[in-house]
Amino acid sequence: MLASRTAPLTVVREWRRLRGLVRSFRPDVVHAQFGTVTALVAVLSTSLPVVVTYRGSDLNGWCSRASWRSPLARLLSQIAALRARQIVCVSEEVKSRLWWRKTIATVIPTGVDTEAFCPQPRDDARRRLGWGLDEGTVIFNASRDPMTKRLDLAQASVKAAEKLCGKIRFVVLDGNVRPDLVPTIMNASDCLLLTSDREGSPTVIQEAMACCLPVVSVDVGDVRERLRGIEPTRIVSRDAKVLGQAVAEIITQRERANGRPNAERISTEKVARQLISIYQKASPFREEKIQACRDR
Repeated sequence: MLASRTAPLTVVREWRRLRGLVRSFRPDVVHAQFGTVTALVAVLSTSLPVVVTYRGSDLNGWCSRASWRSPLARLLSQIAALRARQIVCVSEEVKSRLWWRKTIATVIPTGVDTEAFCPQPRDDARRRLGWGLDEGTVIFNASRDPMTKRLDLAQASVKAAEKLCGKIRFVVLDGNVRPDLVPTIMNASDCLLLTSDREGSPTVIQEAMACCLPVVSVDVGDVRERLRGIEPTRIVSRDAKVLGQAVAEIITQRERANGRPNAERISTEKVARQLISIYQKASPFREEKIQACRDR
């Protein structure tokens, strides 16, 4: 991870640091886990094969007070793609935004830790959190970008839902919640709400699937593909009243979703195996190294 992607002097220092690390470690492949400056620094730091994973906002852009930053970031992402030996995109939508080199791009969604995120009895999880057993509960992942995640729309949707089903506990994950508590929060909740303007392959959806948590979402990123065949689930328009009605329906049903099998298909272990094959394409290396990667 770069210490900064916006301070020029820091970026130069990070470029030098990465060059030194590559020379001392001598890897077979360098993997940049994001586009923009991160990927550009990676491809300019070495002549070794570089794999770049594009995660969404690096090609989709994001909301920013500095309006020039988003177009520049997307441009840097596209330039980095020219030097990449292999490309990974977390969804077909993200792949479609590449200007070139789509033939070397593979779609691999973000993996989910199915051991940490697994179904638990809802009432037990609520007791651990000190929540009421009968209250309706909705969780929302604002992360550290409430503007793009559309916290305002989520809040309006919950207010609309309350008119239909009564008071709702609205829990916002803002990046300050202890990671080990998130699976418990998901298992204690009735519904995950997602209202983002832009997404690649939102990890929170995969985590909800693994916990059998119902989802109400707008049609964004690869959400429709991930949630195909999962019930109860609602993918609706970006309208507070429509979203609120869907949330109220899910809370009233009080059913768990059947998303676990879908989540297991994209577990971190299975995604890791796919990545090993990508590394092999980028830089064919000996079978013993492949086996060592699998054993880790």
